[in-house]
Amino acid sequence: MTDTTPPNQERRQAEEEADIVSRHLPSGYTAEPDAVTANASHASDSTPDVTSSPDAQDSLRLQGGDIHRELFKIGARAKLSQRSATFAHPNLPTSSLFRPRDQISASEQRAPGGFRRQFIQQKQSRLNAATAPVTRDFVSFLALYGNFAGEDLAESEDASLATTEDEEDVPATETRPLLGRRKSSRRPIPPGNAGTTKSFFTLLKAFIGTGIMFLPKAFKNGGILFSSITLVTVSLLSCLSFHLLLLCRRRYGGGYGELGATIGGSRLRSLILSSIALSQIGFVCSGVIFIAQNLRSFLNAVSPGPTIGIGTKSLIAMQLVVLIPLALIRDISRLGPAAMLADVFIFIGLFYIWYYDISTLATSGLHPSVELFNPRDFTLTIGSAIFTFEGIGLILPIQSSMAEPGKFPRLLYIVMVIITIIFTSVGALCYATFGHRTRVEIISNYPQTSKLVNAVQFLYSIAVLVGTPVQLFPATRIIETKIFGDRDSGKKSPATKWKKNGFRTAITVLCALISIVGASDLDKFVALIGAFACVPLVYIYPAFLHYKGVARSPWVRAGDLFLCVIGLAAMVYSTAVTVSTWIRE
Repeated sequence: MTDTTPPNQERRQAEEEADIVSRHLPSGYTAEPDAVTANASHASDSTPDVTSSPDAQDSLRLQGGDIHRELFKIGARAKLSQRSATFAHPNLPTSSLFRPRDQISASEQRAPGGFRRQFIQQKQSRLNAATAPVTRDFVSFLALYGNFAGEDLAESEDASLATTEDEEDVPATETRPLLGRRKSSRRPIPPGNAGTTKSFFTLLKAFIGTGIMFLPKAFKNGGILFSSITLVTVSLLSCLSFHLLLLCRRRYGGGYGELGATIGGSRLRSLILSSIALSQIGFVCSGVIFIAQNLRSFLNAVSPGPTIGIGTKSLIAMQLVVLIPLALIRDISRLGPAAMLADVFIFIGLFYIWYYDISTLATSGLHPSVELFNPRDFTLTIGSAIFTFEGIGLILPIQSSMAEPGKFPRLLYIVMVIITIIFTSVGALCYATFGHRTRVEIISNYPQTSKLVNAVQFLYSIAVLVGTPVQLFPATRIIETKIFGDRDSGKKSPATKWKKNGFRTAITVLCALISIVGASDLDKFVALIGAFACVPLVYIYPAFLHYKGVARSPWVRAGDLFLCVIGLAAMVYSTAVTVSTWIRE
């Protein structure tokens, strides 16, 4: 099987893959001798011998070194490829991590079971992609996380982001590259390879979060008819804003903040990133309050006495024992399993809600206290509805991860229709079932004597708790980069690292304090975050970027301005009414 990939492209791809893997391996260890030996028979006589750095130790000295040896060989082969490119380029065999999934090399085919192995891989690629992981392989998984709103939020302490000043300190030996790396704080972005089905489920995961559990109380605040119309309207306006943002991305490229810098300057970029950080902190605080109230209901249900002596504020403070250590994690990919666990329990809770509500409505009918429109608290519904559509920060990264980004707009609209149906059904069914008794922590409305309800309540709370640092990570990195800069690395300076640890601890404690303040009225707190922090991100900034950078027709520009005005009016009005209602009560 002949590999038709150009040598320069192979070498560039190998370096990118090695850069991704190296960020997750311990420093000071190498597999260079093994890599050179494995490829020696393929290299020409003019290729120089490459030896490992005298300061580096063999990776076999690590515990389990023989098991993860192949990971260290990836970086060693990339160095060999980079060095030999200045001489006669050897015909390096492409690693199985770099090659398309259903292809293997000729030497692998000649190995025992080679043809059978290729046949199984080809058959697997034709299976339903819904059963396949979102990423193609281990390296792709490491590269997927760490981008939010298209921004590179990788930890600046990464050795792969070293500047050319560090390379100039290396003595001029035979193994030193002739050309140093270009000075940049951003790592190379690998090409997308996710299929349409995988991106579909990733989009569902991005939009369906903890916000869906606040919808039943939002329907109580607005009435079942008004809330349903509001959700559909918010969904349509969100689709329009997403479309405008994608048009800007098509013309200028880059992430959300980069679009702001390119079209509106550095101040607009700072404004966008500030809104992202504020909204993420709001999501974290609302999640912390939800966890505390849910755990309190669970403890009251399983305790032998009538109630327990632990309040919501105490439970919020107790969460810091878990949140602070998780907030110190630099690599967001290590938080991926926690986020996946939270999503699993969200769907379990949704299926139980649908089952119980439909069966109850079929036997008992609509609750007599259900209203079509609630004139007293309807403004809270607007902010909560906007809060629920919280996935705008992941739209651009998911599009970048696709092998065919041109199919993304149609896929996005399909997902928006599905999640609008899901959101509306959950809110309407719960409110129709419980009426004026609908609570913010909706699981507390269900029979507390049921062991299944108690299990879902507890596991759901724990899953959201360990998934909270994933939501806090973008805000932490944005503010941290603003304070410490891109190149102030804790890898070389322990003092800088502990300053960053102190900052992350402080911002986690700040979230807990904000949660304590907002714990008395969670539905109003959610509405305030949706109105003040989410409205600009979803409605104002995309329309303004499209108006200034893409729109040429007077009608289109007028439409952009109209959307900006509508968004600004909704933000000011909803925020003012929510705050006044909160103060009055």
